[in-house]
Amino acid sequence: MFCNQAKEYLSQKNVQFEDKDITKNAQALEELKKLGYMTTPVVVIDRAVIVGFDAEKIDAALR
Repeated sequence: MFCNQAKEYLSQKNVQFEDKDITKNAQALEELKKLGYMTTPVVVIDRAVIVGFDAEKIDAALR
């Protein structure tokens, strides 16, 4: 649910993103583990790592 919100939000802002499905992509799951998380969504913008859907943090990272 929150993954879909994050994708929709980024799409509405015309932000290109790479959607990685950890249920279908073992490498994506390993990348998530290396970041230290086991929950989704995790949005990475430059060096900012945003866990969960948080529009304010996404906007701040995009500035």
